[in-house]
Amino acid sequence: MLQPSEYSYGGKSASPASNSNPNPVKTTSVPIEQATIGRTLVIKGEISGAEALYIDGRVEGKISLPDHRVTVGRNGSVQANIAAREVVVMGKVNGNIECSDRVDIRSEGSVTGDVSTVRVIIEDGAVLKGSIEVRSADRKQQNQAQSQAKPEVPKPAAAEPPKAMAATASA
Repeated sequence: MLQPSEYSYGGKSASPASNSNPNPVKTTSVPIEQATIGRTLVIKGEISGAEALYIDGRVEGKISLPDHRVTVGRNGSVQANIAAREVVVMGKVNGNIECSDRVDIRSEGSVTGDVSTVRVIIEDGAVLKGSIEVRSADRKQQNQAQSQAKPEVPKPAAAEPPKAMAATASA
């Protein structure tokens, strides 16, 4: 069992002083490994990586974070195809979205493009111009299991038929 510290330094107790502030300090936990594209930033090109991404600026090109979340903030504008595990749209997306888990289009969000996912959430007021393909999670897991179970075996080269010798008539 832990006992309070009785040690002192310079005549003062080493135990922490009591908090005279009646309001508790609010602590915020930082999300694990999340990158942020700020409101004034413009990115043109391809974005790929192994962490979550929050976009509050503008992105043009391609976004590929297959194992992580992409969040398009209220000020965010994306002119790109997005491939991620999860996509949350609160701003504007003009491009196709490919998700392995879910797409969440919030009430202030707008998507112009095709969406392919396992789960989809579209709130009242959200805008979607394009098609939605909702895949079965079971089928996706079966396809992954089959692709991992069957190693690719190189096919033997097909034997070429012998080339016909051109007969030349000498007269």
